[in-house]
Parts: sequence; structure tokens; C-alpha cells
Amino acid sequence: MRWLAKFIYFKLLGWKIVGNTTFSKETIKKAVIVAAPHTSWHDFYIGVLLRKVVGIKTNFIGKKELFVGPFGWYLRAIGGESLDRTSGQNKVQAIAQMFKDKDEFRLTLAPEGTRKKVDKWRTGFYYIAKEANVPIIMFTLDFKNKENKISEPFYPTDDIDADLKFMKEFYKGVVGKVPEYS
Repeated sequence: MRWLAKFIYFKLLGWKIVGNTTFSKETIKKAVIVAAPHTSWHDFYIGVLLRKVVGIKTNFIGKKELFVGPFGWYLRAIGGESLDRTSGQNKVQAIAQMFKDKDEFRLTLAPEGTRKKVDKWRTGFYYIAKEANVPIIMFTLDFKNKENKISEPFYPTDDIDADLKFMKEFYKGVVGKVPEYS
């Protein structure tokens, strides 16, 4: 199926990959993968195709209500993990525990937390990486240039402001599927 993903990604859709094309798969078995800008449902299939093209298993989380019946089986089969999102839960610790429970876990998250335009990123992904002691790998969803740019692993420091500034610089000039939400 990888050949089909490559055909669709490169030939039919005309996308390209720049940067850390292996996601450092030989050495990085656990990471928080930050995908931005997240502006459309189209981001999901581009991400699914990208991971198939580069041969990397990645994961995502969703509310536990999605993981029932045949749809739940499918979501788990493609790397989904359910999360109890009721209030009072420490979601950062719950997700960090997922990293501890698995030998290989690369969790993809959108820092905006929504597909709409935001002025400020949510910081849960950052605290998850810190709590789980894993690097952050950034990748772009640049629909203007039809490009996924992938960073080398970045280990967060204790200076969140400097780290977020560094990460946002990586995404500078990137335009999502819905440009006004970028």
C-alpha cells in the first residue's frame, strides 16, 4: 500500500517532503509531533498519506466516545488512542502515561487545538513532551507550496516562551488549506 500512498501524495496531489524525511525513525521511537497550521479536515488525510510515504507509525488521540463499534476499531487500527476528556482529568499526565506504556509512540497534535484561526497556541503538547521526556518534531501543512517540512527532533527546555518562539519560527510563512485560518 505504500506505493499507492506515494502515487497519491506525489503524483496525484503534487506534494513534496522537505527536511527530516525519516522522522529520525532509527533513533526516535517516541515523540510529540506538532502539525500546523491545522485549518481543515484535509489535514488529516495529508498526514495519513505522509506517514505512509515515509514509513513511520504515528498516533493521534480522540475523545473516547469515537472509539466504539467498527469506527472505533478502524481508528485504533490507524494509530488512534482514546482519551477521557471529562473535566477533572489531568490530560497531560494521562497522555504522558500512554508514552510510558508503549515501546513506540509518536503522538501527532495540532497546537491550535481547533481548525479555526487562533491568536495563541495551546500549550498541552509542550507539557506532554516535557512530562513524557520526549522530543518535539514539527511538520508543516503548507497547502500553498504543497509541502510538508519536517524538523529535526527538538527537546523542550525550561523556557517555554523561548521554545514557543523557536517553534513558531519554523512555521513562519506557512499557509494552510484555509489561508485566513493560518
